[in-house]
Amino acid sequence: MSKGQLLVLSFAGLLFLLLYFGFDTKPKAQKEIERVRTLTAESTDINSLLLTAKKNLKEEEASEILLAETKLSEANKNKTDKTEAFKALSSAWYKINRFAIAGFYAQQVAEQESTDEAWSIAGATYNRGMNLETEEKVIDYCTSRAKQAFENAISLNPSNVDHRVNLATCYVEDKKNPPMKGVAMLMDLNKQYPENVTVLISLGRFGLMSKQYDKAAGRLENALQFAPENIKVNCLLAQAYESLGEKEKAKTFKDICQSLASAQR
Repeated sequence: MSKGQLLVLSFAGLLFLLLYFGFDTKPKAQKEIERVRTLTAESTDINSLLLTAKKNLKEEEASEILLAETKLSEANKNKTDKTEAFKALSSAWYKINRFAIAGFYAQQVAEQESTDEAWSIAGATYNRGMNLETEEKVIDYCTSRAKQAFENAISLNPSNVDHRVNLATCYVEDKKNPPMKGVAMLMDLNKQYPENVTVLISLGRFGLMSKQYDKAAGRLENALQFAPENIKVNCLLAQAYESLGEKEKAKTFKDICQSLASAQR
């Protein structure tokens, strides 16, 4: 084979690799089909959840949900009415501890409003489902959507540290994966924002979960410097010192915790 032929073949191979790896070769129509297919799969999942849940509704529960569904069907193309109907449905399902379905409707609100606050609410609702739903497939449903919702909130408002803490929490609480990714995210946030009480509380909580009581107490004592009247900090410190066997300190913080809780009622 001549040098010229070798050069042509080399150029053709290079061009193939460049086209294959360097550019998106899928036409727009195919992308749209795949997007709709994904949405259809999600819709089928939620329909399955709704079908199962509605079989076990009490009369008063069914009445509230039916009223909200009627509002949604009447909303037509009015964005405001539709958003309010989604909120009503999310609230109704949340009240009866069906967090996966409540999260789905909270997600619809977020897609309508496109604000970081709405996405954070959707994420928090799904996060409840991660921890309180009982079926594995429902927990998986909530887990993936909680993470995505908080990622959307971060993309809309990157400066809000709470969204990042919430996302890290989802990774820590993910039952199918090791918690270290979430813990590493929190540690990184702690380096960036050493005085952020929310970050310190989260690290304290996960210290308690992993039975690292000394570390938990240290983080929470640090948080106490910046927020001495924070209920969560004082209540978690009571738990930490109780676990460490320091009963006097535990009692002190338990009394403060109860006093602060009473003052807020």
